[in-house]
Amino acid sequence: MKNKALKKILFGFVSFLLVIAITVFSLEYFSNYKTSKTINYNAPVIAKKSIVINAPVEKVWEIFSDVNNWDTWQKEIVTPKINGVFKAGTSFNWKSNGLTIISTLQTVETNKMVGWSGPAFGAFAIHTWHFSEHNGQTTIIVEESMEGWLVALLKSKFQSSLDTSIEHWLNALKIKAEK
Repeated sequence: MKNKALKKILFGFVSFLLVIAITVFSLEYFSNYKTSKTINYNAPVIAKKSIVINAPVEKVWEIFSDVNNWDTWQKEIVTPKINGVFKAGTSFNWKSNGLTIISTLQTVETNKMVGWSGPAFGAFAIHTWHFSEHNGQTTIIVEESMEGWLVALLKSKFQSSLDTSIEHWLNALKIKAEK
């Protein structure tokens, strides 16, 4: 009698795990995200931040566009690797906050704008970086949108992490460029 009840419980638990696994697989496999040159203003998570850097735009751009060396000044990033030249259509691999990400550059306008997008487990992000110079100082405005089933499920966690991450990126770039 005890064995029969235990088998029912075990069967129910395994069935529950199987349903969860199939659901997650389906959400990942059938997700279809749209890339664009702008962020998705209807996404559940959106961030916009800016910073002024006391360095000319050419210097800031040179540091920023050197993807393979992002991890030398941005400590949240691990093993960045661009798969070609820094131009629209080129992909790059990187890890940030434990997530492995493959992003594709959508827009590259030297010293003016960079946009990329990419999926990660349960999420899809679009980043845009706008660069402008005035009197030897560079202003950067960053926008990012995140969407996906996991983002919708954990919206406040993703929002908080995104806000912190972008601030970290901007501050680290400022420190590096102002050296």
